[in-house]
Amino acid sequence: MGRIRIIGVPLDLGASRRGVDMGPSALRIAQLERRLEELGHVVEDYGNLFVPEREALPGVTSALDLLPAITQVCSELARHTAQAIRDGVMPLVLGGDHSLGAGSVAGVATAFAERQQRIGLIWLDAHGDINTPGSSLSGNVHGMPVAHLLGHGDPAMVNLARPAPAVRSQNTVIVGVRDLDPAEREHAQLFGLRMFTMREIDERGLRDVMREAIAIATDGTVGFHVSCDADWIDPTEAPGVGTPVRGGATYREGHLAMEMVADTGKLVSMDVVEINPVLDEMNRTADLCVGLATSAFGLRIL
Repeated sequence: MGRIRIIGVPLDLGASRRGVDMGPSALRIAQLERRLEELGHVVEDYGNLFVPEREALPGVTSALDLLPAITQVCSELARHTAQAIRDGVMPLVLGGDHSLGAGSVAGVATAFAERQQRIGLIWLDAHGDINTPGSSLSGNVHGMPVAHLLGHGDPAMVNLARPAPAVRSQNTVIVGVRDLDPAEREHAQLFGLRMFTMREIDERGLRDVMREAIAIATDGTVGFHVSCDADWIDPTEAPGVGTPVRGGATYREGHLAMEMVADTGKLVSMDVVEINPVLDEMNRTADLCVGLATSAFGLRIL
């Protein structure tokens, strides 16, 4: 088994609904570290990165005014995930809203680029997250990280990776999509991005979809990052999310996806994000996400 470094990022600046800053605590309360150690992993918990309070930031009149503070947090996160890879440790990032993905993936990509290697990206999400500051209707930065990782949008966010972009569209997939803005539909075509909608999962089955997703993410790469937004699971199973969309993956589909990730041996890093304890029921969503993480890190039925 391997070494895992937990990094908490209590970031809620990228979302309009408050509460996801408590996500790292909820995941720890659900015994994440212990359950990973029971699989034989050596786990170290770095603690949480500093995130400024929204109320302490001057001159904020719109969601986009928070972009500089989010960029600063993502830059620090990129530094930590890059160092984890250099140390031979797998970073497991606990969010926090999904804007942090721009930093976590950028750091991992930078560290592997130093070895002349690329990474792929599997993004599990009900949403596309491919808006840019110029296209977003809300201005919420948690709807932009995939665009930034692909080299589109705010230059400071794009250039968190060295070299930028962090990932190539031909090695990036989004799985579980069922809610897209009009601009995101255009961007998916423009960026050449493969999206697996819930309709495609319904028609083909999760196994076939994940096989294709993994093939894309591993084509010419050293491995792939998995970014798991809790809202990719149906809200009947994961109620503690800020942007729930009906018709998501089932409990077993979620675990099958993660079991297939583990089977590849190609997972290089992971995020678990968008858990909002304020909206949850007895920490159900955090407990579910800890279970998904343990499946990704090797928990098997037999």
